[in-house]
Amino acid sequence: MESRDVSAISADAMNSSVEEGVWRYARATRASLIVDGEEYFALIQQAMLKAHQRVFLIGWDFDTRIHLTLGRRWWQKGSKPGYPRRLGSFIPWLARHNRQLEIRILKWSFGVLAFATRGTMVFDLIRWAPHKRIDFKFDSAHPVGCSHHQKLVVIDERFAVCGGIDMTAGRWDTPEHLPEDKRRRGPGRAMHGPWHDMSMMMEGEIAVALADLGHARWEHAGGKKLPRCVPQNETAWPDELEAQFTDVEIGVARTRAEHGDSPQICEIEQLYARQIAGARQFIYIENQYFASRAVCEALAKRLAEPDPPEIVIVHPANADGFLEMLAMDTARAELVTAIKALDTDGRFNIYAPFAGEVPIYVHAKMMIVDDQMIRVGSANINNRSMGLDSECDVFIDCARPGNAHACDAIRAIRLSLLSEHCGIAAEEVAARIEQAGTMAAMIDALQGQPGCRLRPFHPTELSGIERVLAMRRTLDPERPDEIFSPTPQNRGLFRRGGLLAWARRRAERKAAKKNELRSR
Repeated sequence: MESRDVSAISADAMNSSVEEGVWRYARATRASLIVDGEEYFALIQQAMLKAHQRVFLIGWDFDTRIHLTLGRRWWQKGSKPGYPRRLGSFIPWLARHNRQLEIRILKWSFGVLAFATRGTMVFDLIRWAPHKRIDFKFDSAHPVGCSHHQKLVVIDERFAVCGGIDMTAGRWDTPEHLPEDKRRRGPGRAMHGPWHDMSMMMEGEIAVALADLGHARWEHAGGKKLPRCVPQNETAWPDELEAQFTDVEIGVARTRAEHGDSPQICEIEQLYARQIAGARQFIYIENQYFASRAVCEALAKRLAEPDPPEIVIVHPANADGFLEMLAMDTARAELVTAIKALDTDGRFNIYAPFAGEVPIYVHAKMMIVDDQMIRVGSANINNRSMGLDSECDVFIDCARPGNAHACDAIRAIRLSLLSEHCGIAAEEVAARIEQAGTMAAMIDALQGQPGCRLRPFHPTELSGIERVLAMRRTLDPERPDEIFSPTPQNRGLFRRGGLLAWARRRAERKAAKKNELRSR
């Protein structure tokens, strides 16, 4: 078969959007949402084993020391798999056993020096160097202060993955999220806590679209132009994976900061505004952060309307890391306080999951609206993901032509996620929601019962310096030009004239009155 013309990826095609908030639409013959690392790593190894021409990995981080399956798949069958489980050994094994296969890996450049602390990873890269068909590249092609944050896998331009899971340490976990699980022992024998994450696996034309995105990023980072793969009859879809969606159209949205000849792209921010505005019954979100001014402004507008949709958010109790806590937790406290001041009908509820007394870290980036739309990707609900870092989200909208049959699968995913978080069988969730009236009422009714992991989040009072950091978005700007510039009034967390700014003043007046009554 003839290869596709590489000239098809024009600059105009890469820099334009087919509509507001959407770069491109493409069909998928099959798609499934993969939840949590155990299943993801096992399936992605199966997919790479089925590759014919190219394995293209794009990520924020990449650690060759991780084990993909931890032996789960082969010991159950009583025999070893015949291929390495450790990623650093598996990659050259693939290249040796398929002389036609090339492997391209693109990782964000930050932390190159930190590789010295990753022991055997340094030796892995040295060992890979002689392999002409293995190319590992660091991506530094972005403005100062930005990051390359996409998490993509494209195999043979027929199979693709987009989501929140990097092939790195600390991501492996099971849906049980046990407080103590020795299988979460990573490189260097270090233990990590419970981790909740997800990515979308897809087959079909959507893989060509994501390959275009990956090729453009590879070339922008200094890599040589990659030829198109020859179309294949077979795909890398894992044999064990049952498709949740068949024959659906998938949309792609991006974030990218202006750099060189590449203009600013804010499709993800625009798409959030559109999808939140279109909600009628509910919005269900799982995300690592809740700190985006633009997203929160869109949610605030809905809550200020008569009969607003129910909004349920699942996110971690605290950000991971000192600087992240300073940037994200402080902004979250301010934003949640302001939104609560608008929420006179109790339609906004935000929760953090725990395994016993151990917090479960939510790294997922997912939203479901009315069981009519699901989106998943790399973008966090923070300012950086709206205009600073390179991001990619995919979504399935039942309102698109030919997608109406996807609604049942979206509903099943939402109920399954609530089942995982609430500790009840998936088939019970819908009945309990109907009985309680709302998702939040069901969750609240389960508080204190065995298995329920979700706890209501209540923002803590911030210190003076914490409030300054949150208000000025010093560590979480929206655009590159904000990083080193003084923060004027119209660039802060609460913009003059915005609904959130009014809600914040209302919250402050309410708090002042409450303190006055206490002092009497």
